[in-house]
Amino acid sequence: MTPTTIEAPPASVRYEPISEAPPARERLLSLDVFRGLTVAGMLLVNNPGSWASIYPPLEHAAWNGWTPTDLIFPFFLFIAGITTQLSLSSRRARDDDEAAIRKQVLRRGFLIFLFGFMVNGFPYFTWAKVDGIADPTFLERVVDRLYHWRFLGVLQRIGIAYTIAALIGLRTTLKQQVAILSGILVGYWILMTVIPVPGTNGTIGALLLDRPEVTMAAWLDRFTLDWTRFGLGNHIWIGGVTYDPEGILSTMGAVGTAMLGNMAGRWIGERQRPLESRLNGLFAAGALAMMTGLAWHWVFPINKTIWTSSYVVFTAGMACVALATIMYVVDIHQFTRWTKPWVIYGVNPMIAFVGSGVMARCIYSIFKVSYGGETIALQDAIYRTLFLGWLSPINASLAFALSFVLLWMGILAILYRRNIIFKV
Repeated sequence: MTPTTIEAPPASVRYEPISEAPPARERLLSLDVFRGLTVAGMLLVNNPGSWASIYPPLEHAAWNGWTPTDLIFPFFLFIAGITTQLSLSSRRARDDDEAAIRKQVLRRGFLIFLFGFMVNGFPYFTWAKVDGIADPTFLERVVDRLYHWRFLGVLQRIGIAYTIAALIGLRTTLKQQVAILSGILVGYWILMTVIPVPGTNGTIGALLLDRPEVTMAAWLDRFTLDWTRFGLGNHIWIGGVTYDPEGILSTMGAVGTAMLGNMAGRWIGERQRPLESRLNGLFAAGALAMMTGLAWHWVFPINKTIWTSSYVVFTAGMACVALATIMYVVDIHQFTRWTKPWVIYGVNPMIAFVGSGVMARCIYSIFKVSYGGETIALQDAIYRTLFLGWLSPINASLAFALSFVLLWMGILAILYRRNIIFKV
């Protein structure tokens, strides 16, 4: 999750086109807008008023297939790949030390992973009932939290995928990257479909893709993250129980998404080409990728939870088309009046993600209040008081989510005006 600014003030990407005349700086505001829209979308779908009342486009697909919500995470990872490529290219153009660049990549990847890991553990004790202990002490609550601390997650996946993709990009040519990417996507396809899944009497993975709990990815998640057999707890996502949506094997696909972002960043950074030419190429490549992903779906279904190879190609194509469209509107035709809120979100994505995650944990789970004779979560009390009394449940749920997005837009706007930009 690298900032769009390349060694320059935030909210823009700047580089010098090659020409005989004095170079003019090119500002690609669209990158911040695209990232900001993605971050705001992430907050919108993650914080409804009620999980029981959500418009279908704002829910993830139950398993195979996709909804607009399933585009948000890969879009974020894709734009991170683009800005990473532009940033590293800028440093290399200044003849920065390669070892220093690698060190920075490793540091950023580690910090992104660490932030996600710490958010998972917050508040570092079990606030609800502790199984088997009627009246647990604080220390027992802390120990119980350690037993159920989820290791992986969204930021952890971004940190891992960013690091691997960036290091590959530093040490290889474009042709080598294409070969590596092809190997990753085809190799993952083979691992998930051809090899028999342990514990299924020799059944190959292709026959089990419609059963989330018995895919090869689920088996590996249990083998590596479920430590109950050692008496050390289960560290898989609590909603998955038998698999983790940001698990070990499916991270191969996420690396592919980040690599495709790197490649798109390389194309966008072709300064000798007119911007409109780059935009057209991005749109065309996106359309081809979408068709390829849809065709691949017939034999390896588009699936966010296990981040299938078809999902990688399809969502990268969607990201290219979406970004090209924003570039056309914002950078070619300079229609920018609507962009400020998304730039505000786009320049501080880490604060938005971590801060909103901690806030959500507090109001959805930890803070309880008395309401109508019962003890409920603070979020539920706000939802019932401010929205449910005058709106239908599904619209009240959406209104709460929109209010959450606007609240964080206000917080980030204050930081933006004060030029407080958190960079990893």
